[in-house]
Amino acid sequence: MEKLSGKTAIVTGGSRGIGSGIARVYAEYGARVLVVGKSHCCIETAEQITADLGLDCGCVIGMQADVASADDMVRVAQAAMTKFGSIDILCANAGICDFVPFSADNALDEMEHHLNVNTMGVVNAAHAVLPMMTKQHSGAIVITGSVTGDVVSDPGEVAYATSKAALIGFTKSLAREVAGLGITVNIICPGVIHTDIIDAMARDANPSNPEQALDAIANAIPLKRMGTPRDVGELAAFLGCPKESGYLTAARFVIDGGSTLPETAAFPV
Repeated sequence: MEKLSGKTAIVTGGSRGIGSGIARVYAEYGARVLVVGKSHCCIETAEQITADLGLDCGCVIGMQADVASADDMVRVAQAAMTKFGSIDILCANAGICDFVPFSADNALDEMEHHLNVNTMGVVNAAHAVLPMMTKQHSGAIVITGSVTGDVVSDPGEVAYATSKAALIGFTKSLAREVAGLGITVNIICPGVIHTDIIDAMARDANPSNPEQALDAIANAIPLKRMGTPRDVGELAAFLGCPKESGYLTAARFVIDGGSTLPETAAFPV
């Protein structure tokens, strides 16, 4: 259970949802974790993980920073080096998703906002840690993408889909560039993961019975359940462990319970 023992991991967007699940799994496997978030919640999440796992204080710490700011990401990288002495894993997970029709008056503003956070947030974080990983001649960059954009999309997701699909090209290109430096770069593309965002969508869809909406989402997935942050966390831990995934780079991992498999919804089975 300590396959990440001695490793230092930075998790952006770690305050809640998928990010907090990844941070928790990293900590369970023995990593020292810097949980990064835009709000103070990241510090509370770090404290909760520490308490739940009975860890020594300082093994998991929270730090407020904005991934859209390159300077903030440099500050995060420096803090990780000062506190832990290395950066072995970057999980560039922070992201936003707002549904806005492309015909809306604010569509271009939303596009810029999504690109700044979802795309440039990953770019900023990766650029900040590369000098340290290059000096170590080792490191794993794990990016949280999405099936949206690269595989599927729904109305109102143009900004989100574009910002996430761009990460596929970034992953492949960066992986090729740093392959000779002992650094791997891979991307996880989740489908429906049960987080508070999904709960909010269920309440909006069926205010009187949100559980029914959640059941409908789960039943539409071939495995008949939504994914959990822990599901994604286990994959992220695998990709962060050089003994298990050291020969994997530029790879794209879809984790969606088979939700992108059905060819059409028109044929009853």
